[in-house]
Formats: sequence, C-alpha cells, structure tokens
Amino acid sequence: MTPILEVQDLSVSLGGRRRWLGRSIPPVQAVRGVSLAVAPGEVLGIVGESGCGKTTLGRTILGLQRESGGEILLDGKRVSGLAPQAARRVRNSIHYVHQDAGAALDPWWSIGRTLEEALAIQGIGDRPARVAEVLAAVGLDAGAARRYPHELSGGQLRRVALARILALRPRVVILDEPTSGLDMSVQAMVLTLLRDLRVRYGLTYLFISHDLSVVRRFCDRVAIMYLGRVVELAPTAEVFAAPRHPYTRSLLEAAPRLTGRRAAEAAPLAGEPPSAARLPPGCAFAPRCARSSAACRAEDPALALRDGAEVACHHPLERAMA
Repeated sequence: MTPILEVQDLSVSLGGRRRWLGRSIPPVQAVRGVSLAVAPGEVLGIVGESGCGKTTLGRTILGLQRESGGEILLDGKRVSGLAPQAARRVRNSIHYVHQDAGAALDPWWSIGRTLEEALAIQGIGDRPARVAEVLAAVGLDAGAARRYPHELSGGQLRRVALARILALRPRVVILDEPTSGLDMSVQAMVLTLLRDLRVRYGLTYLFISHDLSVVRRFCDRVAIMYLGRVVELAPTAEVFAAPRHPYTRSLLEAAPRLTGRRAAEAAPLAGEPPSAARLPPGCAFAPRCARSSAACRAEDPALALRDGAEVACHHPLERAMA
C-alpha cells in the first residue's frame, strides 16, 4: 500500500544567530533526520518528553514551519521545499487540531461564524448546511452554532476544533495532545469520537501525546522521539510489551502504576537531557544510558529494522522485556 504521508530524513533548526563581536548563538536542532511513512487510515503515535520535537515535527508536516533538510511527500508527491504559505496550499488535505482548543477560537465570534470562516476562504458554498453536518458529526446540536467559546466546556471545545477541520474534508489530521487537561470520562468520550470519525471520514491520524495509557489504547504504531530523533518505531503492542531502545524502556517504567511496582523495580533515569543547541557527539542518549559504550559516544546510530521494530541503538534491549 502506498503511504499517504512520508517524511524522509527531515531536519528542522530553530533560531541561532551569528555575531560580529561575542559568541555566536547556535541553532536548536528541533528535528534531526526523522523518517516516517504513514499508511492511509493508520493512527501513528508520536511520543516523547516535553521539548523532544513532537510539535515541531507536526507543524513542519503541516507547512507552518520550514524544514531545514529532507523531504515531505503526500501521496508520493513532494510537497516540501516551499515557503510556508505555498507549502500550506499544496498540503490542503492535512489539518491540525491544536492542543488548546479554546485558544484557537476567536472569543468574539460565535461557533457558527468560526466554522463558516474557513469554508468561505475555500470558496465552499451552502455553508450553513456544511456547518450543521459537521456539528452533528461531532455530537453537538445545531444550537451550538449560536454559542460562544466561553459558553462551552473543555470537551465541547475539543469537539468544535474537530468540527472546524472536518468541514474542510481533511485526509490527514495531526492531533496535538487531544486529551490533555480533560478528566478521564471526557478523555474516553473524545477518543471514542475520534475513532468514529476516523471510520466515517476515512481519516489518517498523527497522534502527538505524552500520555502513554492513551497512546497504548488508541494508536496502531508508535514513534518514540528523543531530542529531535526517532529512536524507536514499532507496532504499539510491540513497544509496550518489549521495548528495544533503553530510552523507551525508561519512559515506560516512569509511567505511574496503581500496583506500586514502579517504585520497587524501576530506577529513575539519571541526569538531564543535553541542550538541543549543544548536543554531544554520538548518541544523544548516551550520557544517560547505562548500556552506553565508546561506540555510542562516537557514532549516532541509524534507525534500523531489528526483529520487527525499528530502533536507533548500538546495544538494543533483548526482545523479551525483563
């Protein structure tokens, strides 16, 4: 099956400045050589610590952030290498659901006016009917079109954000922390809605999250990121049953458990992540890794297929988790 979306050796550098006098400020390497292929209808989870480059990757795929290197392909056609405005036009079938749904809405506009705005920009006619259709699709009644953002709950705002992008008939949806800040019952409701919309509209999701329990239930595959790189990419069940990269295992062991086993069995990850502007040579995880060797500190390992999982590690963990 031809991937609907491909990312090949994508890199993004942010900031940096040269000075005539004084020390130059190096750029932050937010994304470093990321390669992904997403099949139509798939849910690919993007997981990692805050600052690992998850959101920057999503914004670059969308076209809001200019890539420094590499390529982005949609249906096998190259859509990268363009200025942000032009990039956004050719990637019109990719849409983004922001983490803070309320902040993405104009507080002075009714929900109906907000939904109609994007349709008007695209020149789509019969806008009231389209607005009513997408509101119904996300489980909101027609009266929601007359309400304002401050009149809606957090869960309802997430539904409005989904309705806003569904009105434009997307094919790929980038979901940035879609369940953050919601209580458990509302999280379950949002995830159920996302599943239903995926089937009804034939959507493909990139699911950016730090919530491992949600990722485990919702995603088909998971890409684990550390300091701008994908260090492990595998089916979700494989990642959670038998992580291959030491960082993935540390991330899973750090997740809270009601059984109390984590405190007894898992040692906390040593040290702090290095600065993305001044990465050490070799593997960026090596300074914190108990399995690191001279090879790790000298050469950054490539993402390679090992027993059904892609892992970037000179000394990957055995398949069976201890």
